[in-house]
Amino acid sequence: MKKKILSAILGAAMVGCLFVGCGEEATDTAESSAESTQAEADDTAGEASAETSTAELLPGGGSNIIYCITPSTSNVYFKTVQDICTSEGESLGYEVKCFSHDDDAAAQSDLFDQAIADGAAFIVCDNAGADASIEAIQRAADAGIPTFLVDREINTTGVAVAQLVADNAQGAAAIAESWVDAMGYEGKYAELLGLESDTNCQVRSENFHSVIDQYEDLEMVAQQSANWDQTEAYEKTEAILQANPDIKGIICGNDTMACGAAAACKDAGREDMLIIGVDGSDDAAALIKEGRMVGTALQQIAYITQLAVQQGDAYLNGTAPEEEKQLVPCIAITSDNVDNLSSFVYTE
Repeated sequence: MKKKILSAILGAAMVGCLFVGCGEEATDTAESSAESTQAEADDTAGEASAETSTAELLPGGGSNIIYCITPSTSNVYFKTVQDICTSEGESLGYEVKCFSHDDDAAAQSDLFDQAIADGAAFIVCDNAGADASIEAIQRAADAGIPTFLVDREINTTGVAVAQLVADNAQGAAAIAESWVDAMGYEGKYAELLGLESDTNCQVRSENFHSVIDQYEDLEMVAQQSANWDQTEAYEKTEAILQANPDIKGIICGNDTMACGAAAACKDAGREDMLIIGVDGSDDAAALIKEGRMVGTALQQIAYITQLAVQQGDAYLNGTAPEEEKQLVPCIAITSDNVDNLSSFVYTE
């Protein structure tokens, strides 16, 4: 009973306070509270406005996702692009999504549309064609999503933010010098070309020949495309050996084809064949150590990919690359320095 009386007295006192001496204080408190709430709302709105303003100034699709799009990762070279992009991107706080276009421009176009729909921050791409890729990259640019090309160029500028490629001309010429020396500057040979729509295929072949064609006693008796593929290179080499049993050497547009050619030569009892490639893969390094390849031109693709991710991050933060087209030197790898090569990284 006492508790009920006490409760009633307290309740009455509170009601009295509202109507008598506490009136001014309550009003002041309410006004102060309202002002505080309004100030907080203004601050929040100001912060939101600042964030929106900043977001409008920054490129990218709005997410924290990097899209990495390459040819098939059955080729360790392209797997390296995806692996390095993932490790470097994650170290910078991004989510990285990796996909393969399998050198199909239509599949690549679909992947670019997916990146746009996903609001990708930026795209790292080893493209599916120097001409066929331009439209998809432009579409991403129109959506505010920058593209950073690695390994392969496109036949235009001003669409991608950066095109970071190995100096294929310098690399092909450098390893061709080692090959003509191994050939003794004479003899018959064959050439396996890569994907002929790929600029790298043309550049490497032209620069092989810029060296080889200086020697009139070196005679090319066959030239076929194996489309960068090891199995196709094996089959093409088998046919070339049957038609030209007296050839001494084979020049290949990449290491994957060189490995296929070396396997075909081994099965034909021609482990003396003088073979070169381009890439700098661990498989090629092993064949060089075994004496089954003369050498390869290392494209520093791990470093190139790392640069692309770093430049993408810098671009989102307001710093564009100084130049769109960026050449990274190749390193001629032979038996003299092959021990310094591992996972596309050359260490002095």
